Amino acid sequence: MDVPMSRSLTVALAAMLFLTSCGFVRESRLNPFNWFGRSEQTETVAAVGANEDPRPLVDDVISMQIEPYSTGVIVRATGITPTQGWWDAELVEAKLEEEDPSHLVLEFRLLPPPAATPVNTPRSREVTVAKTVSVNRLENIRQITVQGARNARTSRATR
Repeated sequence: MDVPMSRSLTVALAAMLFLTSCGFVRESRLNPFNWFGRSEQTETVAAVGANEDPRPLVDDVISMQIEPYSTGVIVRATGITPTQGWWDAELVEAKLEEEDPSHLVLEFRLLPPPAATPVNTPRSREVTVAKTVSVNRLENIRQITVQGARNARTSRATR
C-alpha cells in the first residue's frame, strides 16, 4: 500500500468512528438539549411576598420552553391575557413558602392596559416573555415552573 492510500483509509476510519459516537452524545447529558424535558401543566405553587410586585399574574400560561445557549438556558413562556394591550411582561423569581433549592419558580407578571381594550381572538392576546438562567444557577435546579393566576407549567431535568 502506498502512503497516500493509507492516509485516506486512516482518515475514513477515524471519521466513521467519530460519526458512530454521535448517537451516544445525542442521548447523553453532554447535549444541552437533554437538560430539561417538555413542559407539562401543573398547579400553581404557593409563594410568599406576592404583593411586592404590583403587576398581576398572567391569566393562563399556555406554553413554556427551556432552550439551551452558551452560558445557561433561556426560559421562554407564552401566556394569554383577558384583553389586548397588556405590557411590561417579565418572569420574576418567586419566594416559596417551603424553600427548595432544586425548584425554580418564576411568576409571569405583566401590567394591564391603561384604558379599556377589546377582547379579540386568543392569538392576538398572547404575550411571550423570556428569562436567562446561568449555568451556575442551574447547577442544583432539577425543576423549573412558570406560573400564572390560574395554572402553571413545569419542566423537569432529565438528569
